[in-house]
Amino acid sequence: MNRYSSSLAGWIFAAPAIIVLGVFFGLPVASALALSVTDFDLYSLADGSNLRFVGLGNYIDLLQTPMFWKSLWNTTYFVVIGVPLSIAVSLGAAMLLNAPAARFKAVFRTALFAPVVTTLVAVAVIWRYLFHTSYGLVNYGLGHIGIDPVDWLGDPNWAMPTIMLFAVWKNFGYNMVIFLAGLQAIPHDLYEAARIDGASRWKQFLHITLPMLGPVLLVVGVITVSGYFQLFAEPYVMTRGDPLQSTVSVLYFMFEEGFKWWNLGRASAVAFLLFLIILAVTSVMLRFGRKRQMV
Repeated sequence: MNRYSSSLAGWIFAAPAIIVLGVFFGLPVASALALSVTDFDLYSLADGSNLRFVGLGNYIDLLQTPMFWKSLWNTTYFVVIGVPLSIAVSLGAAMLLNAPAARFKAVFRTALFAPVVTTLVAVAVIWRYLFHTSYGLVNYGLGHIGIDPVDWLGDPNWAMPTIMLFAVWKNFGYNMVIFLAGLQAIPHDLYEAARIDGASRWKQFLHITLPMLGPVLLVVGVITVSGYFQLFAEPYVMTRGDPLQSTVSVLYFMFEEGFKWWNLGRASAVAFLLFLIILAVTSVMLRFGRKRQMV
């Protein structure tokens, strides 16, 4: 079989997947990009003659909209605090499960991974009741140790941290499995040599575990950052963006623009602005991670 025949056979086998990606991913993305440069709204949906081309007008309007910057600040706060916390919890759980003295590893691995596969809306509703001001179990427990009830989801200072804790609990199991695979790939001889040289556990962690997990940390960081920037379901179910719009994320703002006010052109522009932000942040992370690996 010559090179042309091999290439043709590869394209034939890949054609179904390419067609599916084109129809269900490429076409919607192109359509959303086209909508973002128009004033498509409810009136345009009823009568296409009302549709106008506005170019970059939607993007310029968004950059002048205080609510967009408020949602971007809320999302950035969620990412900056939530991502390191999620990675730390995931890595800590993975190290505990990887410890030689750990027993019932399969049971604990399953239990810790279970939140990942549960329905987000269902567990968000449960957490909303757990943190209820009057009859939530969290305030009930705090009352037994002399702490006054906290309005977890009704206080602007506590609403986003509460959602952050929920998101970390819901998602850390996924990263935990990735870290566990990375830890199991580290040769045990390195730790044996370090112990013989008198290195403490902390020094072993700093000089063996973290450097060897460098590529895994980079992958987990990029996945977690891109996922946390797309915060939507948690504030939608638990707070509806309140109190005082302290939990309005960029995606929640996009949802309201598109499906509450029917400004679908502006909503599409929000989506592409968020895409550019995620692309910029993850590109910086990848470049920084590659430089660290080359040192």
